[in-house]
Amino acid sequence: MNIIEDIKQQYKTGGIVQRLIFWNIGIFVLSIIFFFSFKTKSFNYPIWLGLFSDNNQLIFRPWTLISYMFLHAGFLHLFFNLMVLHFSGRLFINYFTGRQLLGLYILGGIFSGLIFLISFYILGEYSVLVGASGAIMSILIAVATYAPYMLLRMPLIGTVKLWQVAAVIVLLDLIQVPISNTGGHLAHLGGALFGFLYVKLLKNGTDLSKGISKLQDAFEDLISPKKKTPFKTVHKNTSKTTTFTNQTTNIDQKKIDDILDRISKSGYDSLSKEEKDFLFKTGK
Repeated sequence: MNIIEDIKQQYKTGGIVQRLIFWNIGIFVLSIIFFFSFKTKSFNYPIWLGLFSDNNQLIFRPWTLISYMFLHAGFLHLFFNLMVLHFSGRLFINYFTGRQLLGLYILGGIFSGLIFLISFYILGEYSVLVGASGAIMSILIAVATYAPYMLLRMPLIGTVKLWQVAAVIVLLDLIQVPISNTGGHLAHLGGALFGFLYVKLLKNGTDLSKGISKLQDAFEDLISPKKKTPFKTVHKNTSKTTTFTNQTTNIDQKKIDDILDRISKSGYDSLSKEEKDFLFKTGK
């Protein structure tokens, strides 16, 4: 029971990176139940979930441009993708918001899917794309574009710059395009290109993720109307004489509301140590 509670707590307070990891794991478990064939030891994703290179199918199933990025072809596929998501996502959050990360994840995945469709339309081949790799590449390349000289400690290698790590990963995809999994590697490169363009446009004042943030706001308002704060209620003082205690309480309540609003938008990890301590003491 404690494990379940711990998982719930991590989901609530872990921020968008943790939630994306949970979503991918949860959908992978469901895909094993419904789509895994023990006879062929492979996944048989239906045409209404995977992104198939037949453009005629996309016209009638446009949602596959999003659903494909939450499906995976096996445990190792999922494991390595989530490792890179955890690594790049934590770096991204140091400079940007959780909402920007979610927007980039979705838009980067869509752009990767479109690159896959265009490339296979030109090649005239039939294939299916699943996996979050393209979306994750968008996040990795975006933060590498924004902070290329960030120093990282790599096991057995030592200290390297972030741009060097990103360059090696992109180079590996380029090398493997003509060898195997052509569509997958082209999708990765599409995601890398989108992450690069996202940061360049953001520096010029254009945030491509704003549309996703607005959709997220509308969705959250629809399924979960604003709730009252779980902390103590502060009653408005209607008398003409306002004491110092009343003023302090109102200030504290405003600070609590601001902190709760930031948690709902960017996750608990976005708070400073001072804010976390304040929230802990107030909640007692």
